[in-house]
Amino acid sequence: MGAQFISALADNALLLVAMALLIEQGQAAFWVPLLKLMFTLSYVVLGPWVGVCADTWPKQKVMMVANGVKAVACLAMLWGVNPLLAFAIVGVGAAVYAPAKYGLVTELAQPEQLVTANAWIEISTVSAVLLGVVLGGALVSPAWLQLTWVQAWAQFQGAQSVYTASLGMLLFLYGVAAALNLFIQGSGKVYAPVPWKFMSICLGFWQDFKSLWTDPLGSISLSVTTLFWGVGATLQLLVLSWAQEKLLLNLSQAAYLQAATAVGVIVGAALAARWVALHQATRVLGLGLAMGALLPIMLWVTQWQTAVLLTALLGMVGGFFVVPMNALLQHRGVVLLSAGRSIAIQNVNENTSILAMMAAYSGLLYFHAKVEELILALAFLMIAVMARVVWRYQSMKPPSA
Repeated sequence: MGAQFISALADNALLLVAMALLIEQGQAAFWVPLLKLMFTLSYVVLGPWVGVCADTWPKQKVMMVANGVKAVACLAMLWGVNPLLAFAIVGVGAAVYAPAKYGLVTELAQPEQLVTANAWIEISTVSAVLLGVVLGGALVSPAWLQLTWVQAWAQFQGAQSVYTASLGMLLFLYGVAAALNLFIQGSGKVYAPVPWKFMSICLGFWQDFKSLWTDPLGSISLSVTTLFWGVGATLQLLVLSWAQEKLLLNLSQAAYLQAATAVGVIVGAALAARWVALHQATRVLGLGLAMGALLPIMLWVTQWQTAVLLTALLGMVGGFFVVPMNALLQHRGVVLLSAGRSIAIQNVNENTSILAMMAAYSGLLYFHAKVEELILALAFLMIAVMARVVWRYQSMKPPSA
């Protein structure tokens, strides 16, 4: 948890620094969502292989290598590589990291512990998001950039960007995260070897994909998490635009508003760990409809204090909603497949959703869609899909978890 906390902390801070680099370079607004798009592309492209990697080698070592890849991406930004390309490299590291991390949790925890285990992982990860947003906001703030030693460091490096010291700080964090993996003990779980042949891995991945989607509870939980992460990634950027355009906050202040959402997710995840057992996971499906219904309220918010309360409420509902669904999906995945392979399937689906929604969001910005229109479109999508999922669950009568 400590290793993934620091790694996620650096990831979220780096997103804001990369956004600031694009602004510094004078890029158009529609380039900003492409950062998230480039990050998630690696999850989709590498999906068939990263699950096999997580099941072939000790998962703690896979996590250490993944943090090393992220450090290389940070170095690339320091060397002047385009932020979009560099963030795609961060995505490679994250794609390798996720099946190892969640696979290890699934191997170490008993089924009845999975909701609690996922809640703690979610709390740790979202705490990293919370502090990562704060850290990223600080690293792009005028107060930080005007520090004497920060300016002196940039001049010493002969850098064209004012964010050289910021990237150096994040590089250090990735190094710490990689080092912490040396202290992680594995589960000792060994899986049957998989032939490292292109077609063999692709066909195996396709069989795994069908197995999860044709399983009654697996398909329900996979549908929900796929929708949730696509909407969540879009909302992360939409809140930044909303805060700047409607609440008249700067980028650094808008980043702190995102922190309220993270606090809400932490509270929601903790409540889910306390009140929801694995066999009760499907009882939270109605909260997906509630999330969609809360989004249009953003249209009437004009004060940052009210915005903080609304975003915190959205986060709390989301945390309570997604933690049981993640636990249910992991349980079905390890029963049907293996820890690493099932997480890889989950990641491909969720990040394909993020990829599609980021592309749509970027395209709508390119055609000058208004913030109000984007909020309503996102709310309609959430309500429509969740209504379909709830109806399907009620009609299919799936077996118990």
